[in-house]
Formats: sequence, structure tokens, C-alpha cells
Amino acid sequence: MAMNVGESSGEGEVMVEMNTTPLIDVMLVLLVMLIITLPVQTNAVKLNMPRPNQTPPAVPPTVVNLMVDFDGTIYWNGSPISTQTMDTYFYRYGLKPPSEQPEIHLSANRLAKYDTVAKVMADAQRRGLTHIGIVGTEKYLQ
Repeated sequence: MAMNVGESSGEGEVMVEMNTTPLIDVMLVLLVMLIITLPVQTNAVKLNMPRPNQTPPAVPPTVVNLMVDFDGTIYWNGSPISTQTMDTYFYRYGLKPPSEQPEIHLSANRLAKYDTVAKVMADAQRRGLTHIGIVGTEKYLQ
């Protein structure tokens, strides 16, 4: 048995690498054809939006300014209250029909915990109040 050590003969060796250029070209053509032939998908969500009310109400609604401070203190029209007192107010206003309920304008300090603000909103909704709005966010848009 003979072995060639240290000698390299380039003759007679067969290259076993496949030329992939035609394969890539064909795949690109197929991809372009697929993109061209796919129909354009249009997804639309149809909403029944209410008509705008052009006439202002005869009597302006009562506005309750509710503020949540950075330490979790809740202010009802500028005076601090406990969550039990706030829940009592919500219950009393929630018994009224929606047209007679006050508007709740909720504002929160920049450092207020989200959990506290979310609980106030959930309590108001749970007690049946329907006119709840978040105000004072324009100062955070800067």
C-alpha cells in the first residue's frame, strides 16, 4: 500500500460543490411572482359611531374634579377624602339616571401610581357612573 505524504496532486480530483446561482435566481423569480399575484388584503372595521349632538344641553352638567396625588391621596373637588367616602359618593351618584349623573374629571399627579388611578376609575364604573373622563394630560405631552 502506497501513500502520498506531503505531495499534492491536483489532477483527478472531482469538485462536488453544486452551483447554487440558478437555484437562487429561480427562487427570487418565484417570490416576485407570488408577491405580484397575491390579492391586496383590505381589512376594515365597521363602527356605528353616534351622531354628533349639535345642540348643547339646556343645563350644564355638574362637574366633580377628582384628583389622585403622588402619595395616593384622593381629592374630591379640592378636599382630601378616604376611599370609603369616595365609594359612598360614587354609590349615591350611581343611583341617579345617566342623564342626571355628574361628570367625573379625573386628574392624576405625574408620580401617582397607576394602580391607584385604575382603582378609582374601576370603583366609579362599578358603582354605575358613566361620565368619567381623564383631564390634565396635555401637560405630559411636552
